[in-house]
Amino acid sequence: MTIDRQTWQLLILLSILWGGAFFFTGLALRELPPLTVVLARVVLGALFLLPFLKISGGALPTNLADWKPFIGMSLLNNVLPFSMLMAGQTYISSGLASVLNATTPLFTALVLASFGDERLIPRPIVGVSIGLLGVFVLHGASLDQGRDSTIGMLLCLGAALSYGFSGLWGRRMLNGVPPITSSTCQLLCSSTVMLVATSVVDQPWRLPMPGLTTWLALIGLAGLGTSLAYIVFFRILSRSGATNVMLVTLLIPVTAILLGHFVLGEVLTMREIFGALIIGSALLVIDGRALRWRHGAPKQA
Repeated sequence: MTIDRQTWQLLILLSILWGGAFFFTGLALRELPPLTVVLARVVLGALFLLPFLKISGGALPTNLADWKPFIGMSLLNNVLPFSMLMAGQTYISSGLASVLNATTPLFTALVLASFGDERLIPRPIVGVSIGLLGVFVLHGASLDQGRDSTIGMLLCLGAALSYGFSGLWGRRMLNGVPPITSSTCQLLCSSTVMLVATSVVDQPWRLPMPGLTTWLALIGLAGLGTSLAYIVFFRILSRSGATNVMLVTLLIPVTAILLGHFVLGEVLTMREIFGALIIGSALLVIDGRALRWRHGAPKQA
């Protein structure tokens, strides 16, 4: 499916928001265990969105049957992937975690094809594979063979698979639901699940009070990397489909490096530039318009 200009703009915005989420997560994990960070992320995210749901004229479901689509989405799109990614980042670097997270479009395409929702056609698969190569080049990530790093990588791949199933669930169960409603309700469901899980595992009331940096990281993670990000996510999902919205995971490493260069003054290396160019070419392949234009161009006499 061709991606229009507004969808590309939304994908870039989402990549900035979720690229920042990796940074905020890394800061928060210095003082808090993974499940507690997930709990703070979804609870604060839901609290940020509730006033906007009311202002927009939306309403929460009034019976259990209407909550079921959001419960499923909360498990597949929040609880499982957030927990696995954050746990994975305790074993491997944030950079490698973002590389493995970039497999999400591939998993999404395979899941949708397996359940008959989309055909498995070569162009997007080739494009995603090229994009993954670009992400590896971009980060220069080495795949450590140590036991701990293997656990971390498997957790991150499990998160990517969960995101793939969330694309299928959202396509089937949340079609036509306003983005603000989808975002708010799934975060409320996630908050309930994580409150139970964190109370059993982490018992956060026994943890030392975190410092100001951690609190600011949690606010940024919840407000920007969760609340606003999910409004954008569901907007793209409704406009362009599950496979296309997951392309954001290919863009995240590029935007993270560009933000580091322009905001923090970090030096761009040739490896990073080359990796970004590979990802750019992959996105052109996935979009398809450049290939169709070339195919349809008039032949020179």
